[in-house]
Amino acid sequence: MTELESRPARRVRVVPDGPVLIDGPVDLVDADGTTVRYDRFVVAVCACRRSRRLPLCDTSHRRRVHRSRQDEQP
Repeated sequence: MTELESRPARRVRVVPDGPVLIDGPVDLVDADGTTVRYDRFVVAVCACRRSRRLPLCDTSHRRRVHRSRQDEQP
């Protein structure tokens, strides 16, 4: 049995119009080869490239509702 076969599978979920959710802990390798370990139960990776915390999601993909428009609704 190889090392890859002996490791448990990770669950990866793609959220429509949202992030990619990966069951953690997980090691993310950046484009320059830097590896960062995230020990969270679930890691949200940005798929829209709007995040200010790339490669992590900061919910920038969500539609913003202006407070003035929200107050105008009956």
